[in-house]
Amino acid sequence: MAKSFADLMSETRRGIREVSLEALKERIETRPDFILVDVREGEEFRAGHIPGALHIARGHLESKVESLIGNKDAPIVLYCAGGTRSALAARTLAELGYTQVESANPGFVQWKDRRYPMVVPRVLTGEQRDRYSRHLLLPEVGEKGQAALLDAKVLLLGAGGLGSPSALYLAAAGVGTLGIVDPDTVDASNLQRQVIHATSRVGQPKVDSAEFALRELNPDVKVVKYQERLTSENIDRIFEGYDVIVDGCDNFPTRYLVNDASVMKNKPVVHGSIFRFEGQVTTFVPRVGPCYRCLYPQPPPPELAPSCQEAGVLGVLPGIIGVIQATEAIKLILKKGQPLVGRLLTYDSLGMKFRELKLRRDKECPMCGEAPSITGYIDYEHFCTLG
Repeated sequence: MAKSFADLMSETRRGIREVSLEALKERIETRPDFILVDVREGEEFRAGHIPGALHIARGHLESKVESLIGNKDAPIVLYCAGGTRSALAARTLAELGYTQVESANPGFVQWKDRRYPMVVPRVLTGEQRDRYSRHLLLPEVGEKGQAALLDAKVLLLGAGGLGSPSALYLAAAGVGTLGIVDPDTVDASNLQRQVIHATSRVGQPKVDSAEFALRELNPDVKVVKYQERLTSENIDRIFEGYDVIVDGCDNFPTRYLVNDASVMKNKPVVHGSIFRFEGQVTTFVPRVGPCYRCLYPQPPPPELAPSCQEAGVLGVLPGIIGVIQATEAIKLILKKGQPLVGRLLTYDSLGMKFRELKLRRDKECPMCGEAPSITGYIDYEHFCTLG
């Protein structure tokens, strides 16, 4: 005799464990040592969900759950709108070998009615869902990650060789606010490597030229322009409100200034530099890894560190280093992967070789050590001439 839906649900509920909303709320507050899974459809999840919930729509549960929850002995609580889909999902997970599965009954509708904590995420527009569709397919990014990118603020120091590819790819990825600091104008000699600019914009301020290119690429992005040289007098104002700093500076006084300000303000810096055919990238996260002064306690003599204008640079080199910097910034925003904290990645374009060097935090560093002696901004020009 065929079963009715009521028979199926009765049988399902007898074979699973259920948890009340009161007990679920208490568990979240006191011992959140379990995985909470929302099995509703995407539109329902985007309209609001329980904080910390992992979204796996019921229709994709069988195909996706093992890639997202590999430990089949992990405690799992499922919920839906009313308790029906989550009960069926709990039965499915049990059949797949998951050993500690519970279903919340009732579901999110009553959770919301009781005014229990909930999250209403940023809702992507149809145009945004189309633009960022390849990001949305990545579990490590998805809608939550894309929303984080759209809400993020990244400050680019320089719209030159490194800033150009970094800015273009950060804008393409949907980073919502890009600040650009650069006092210079576009020169014809820049165009060999500074791909954000164009022949038609020679003579324009670089910040204006960069803004034009970025808005053409992605109108979602807000560009904040600082046509000024970064100094001790303006760095506090300029750094305010940004989540990540992408350092494409080409001189040592500014690099030391940026380092000291970032440590004081607890802001991560993705540092890149290039010279002739070689480049390097590392990420400085205050109080997690070393700072720039740990790597370079003293600046090298000027004759050992000529500028690109003096020594030349392979035009494609900053593209590679700048894109790695953009990748690091995106990882920091998404809180995914392993940033280059405590690691210096070097690139030799002639040998086509990457190398990784370990960096250690200096306990005696005057900026981030155990007893820092630098507590404010110094005369960086004078400091670097002493080196």
